[in-house]
Amino acid sequence: MSTEMNPTTGLRLDLFGPTVEFLTSPQEAGIDFCVLKGVIPPGVSVPLHSHPDTEDFFVISGEAQALRQSAQGFEWIEAKAGDYLHVPGGTRHGWRNASSEPLVVFIITTRRLAQFLQEVGRPIPATHKPETIEDLAPFLAHFESVSVKYGYWNATPEENASVGIHF
Repeated sequence: MSTEMNPTTGLRLDLFGPTVEFLTSPQEAGIDFCVLKGVIPPGVSVPLHSHPDTEDFFVISGEAQALRQSAQGFEWIEAKAGDYLHVPGGTRHGWRNASSEPLVVFIITTRRLAQFLQEVGRPIPATHKPETIEDLAPFLAHFESVSVKYGYWNATPEENASVGIHF
């Protein structure tokens, strides 16, 4: 196990709007989980999805709505600074930031889910240019193929719209 204390790995990835920064690396020997800092900009959503991996979220700043599935169906719950949310593996969930401030969270999850994010994420460029759907098409196809490889489920645009997530 490394005795060196690093505040971050330096790896930051764009996940089609939301971003993650790897505070620990899923490739680091001797760890069973991975810690990331996630940011969801204002007006951005994380589509409805599920995976067998557990996720824990601690809200650092901002506020957003978290979608969770209950026995009665889907419900949106408010998440604000200081809140902790636990998402068991296999649970369908999503996020939307309808506020005017970014949502910043610490994410504690499995090494496997972190490896998935490394495979689907794109390095954040120094300069950002607006992207068209044509620009994103190859990345979205890659995202879907990697999701299948990991056994992760992603909602269709219609399923997302039915729970209030719009793109």
